[in-house]
Amino acid sequence: MKFNTINLCALLFLLLNIQTIMAQDWPALHHFKKDNKKIGLPKEGENRVVFMGNSITIGWLQMQPDFFQDTPYINRGISGQTTPQMLVRFRQDVINLHPAVVVILAGTNDIAGNTGPATVEMIQDNIVSMAELAKANGIKVVLSSVLPVFDYPWKPGLEPVEKIAKLNRYLKNYSEENNMVYLDYFSALVDDCNGLPKKYSEDGVHPNIEGYKIMAPLAQKAIDKALSQ
Repeated sequence: MKFNTINLCALLFLLLNIQTIMAQDWPALHHFKKDNKKIGLPKEGENRVVFMGNSITIGWLQMQPDFFQDTPYINRGISGQTTPQMLVRFRQDVINLHPAVVVILAGTNDIAGNTGPATVEMIQDNIVSMAELAKANGIKVVLSSVLPVFDYPWKPGLEPVEKIAKLNRYLKNYSEENNMVYLDYFSALVDDCNGLPKKYSEDGVHPNIEGYKIMAPLAQKAIDKALSQ
């Protein structure tokens, strides 16, 4: 009994320390730190592309790895992240990797309130800040639409449809006005209820393999367009 009590106390101490470390590293700067060091500078003629995002981005690598294999595409998605967290790690996980193009997919977790209440204007400001940082460093920018969501299963009742539509309109207009590429996943995936249909998602938020198959050629076309500008 004494042995089990000691083990339990040790486990609780470990969990508390892990939580403390995570709280101290709110933007998850540690997450890709080692991987970033291994990558090095792009080779001559390499059109490196960094995908910045959340669980939808990292889920793509896990569910459709072929899209990233044998390409200069680097996935820098972290599950659950919001735009202020991405903005903090943007220099480390994007700029310092010296890509030719960055593909930014962000905003849905802000609308879901993952790190607290956020207005559409706050989300816009954070995405624009990332885009401006990229542009100032000679990186071409692809701004992705937020994917359709009718309701967030982990936080039901938020009615995100109008916020998503408002944010996507802004991103489209901003891209056109600033010589950036707008990547419209929304129109290709949306159903009659302005949500993500079951054929493309299990939970109405995250794409399944069929959803990523729709997204892949759209992303490739946007990257090619950005590189040609």
